Amino acid sequence: MGQTEIMYDINSILIAVVLLLAMGAAMRLGRVVGKQGSAHHNDESKSQIGAVQGSLLGLLALLPGFTFSLALNRYDDRSRAVVDEANAIGTAWLQTDFLSDARRDEAKALMSRYGLTRFEAGRVPASETDRRDGLVQAAEEIFVKLWDVASLEIQEVGGPASVSFAASLNDMIDSLGSRDAAIERHVPEPVLFLMFATFVLLGSILGYNSGLTLAKAGFPIYAMMILIVALVFVIIDLDRPRRGIISVTQQPLRLVSESMAAAVN
Repeated sequence: MGQTEIMYDINSILIAVVLLLAMGAAMRLGRVVGKQGSAHHNDESKSQIGAVQGSLLGLLALLPGFTFSLALNRYDDRSRAVVDEANAIGTAWLQTDFLSDARRDEAKALMSRYGLTRFEAGRVPASETDRRDGLVQAAEEIFVKLWDVASLEIQEVGGPASVSFAASLNDMIDSLGSRDAAIERHVPEPVLFLMFATFVLLGSILGYNSGLTLAKAGFPIYAMMILIVALVFVIIDLDRPRRGIISVTQQPLRLVSESMAAAVN
């Protein structure tokens, strides 16, 4: 990854549990403070605090919605990048049929290896960074060999078929870069930290108002906290493309790589 991310290597479930505990602790602390200060508030001030709480609840609903939209857009980008790369590899594979006999078999074998390598790279868990980097490097080395084949074909044979093959290889390597860049794009961590701090603050405000009114937090309050934590879990899981429950399907690449492997064998 281009920059250090504190939470990227932390399990999504652990983050959600810590947030739930933090909100619970903040609500309990706010209730204690509210009870201590209840004697200094009259009914009018308590009503005003309740109105402020309601306004804050409406305002704070915007932040998780905005963050969820960011995470979902990045998930869509990664899904689209897989399809685009599979299409680019498939197009380059079809172009090998028009190469000369001297290089057709070599190009097909290299294309098959390239497709399998890219498919395997997409399946590697986020924690195995060294393995994934190795697969990316292996794919780039195979591409260099494919480019050498295209260069020799243009020099010795020429013609539109050779140029088309080289152009398809160029699209293929561009799709590799686009897909890898999409994998590394996440919701900025300052946004996540702001969201967590907001929810903890919300818990303290709910507890404070509960302490002022001497009313215990009922089922709706706890249900809201659980829903908030569930939403945070989904956001984090969407933002982690190679871990967790929600993952980007590699089916397009799998189909392309398997079809190429079957044709070569």
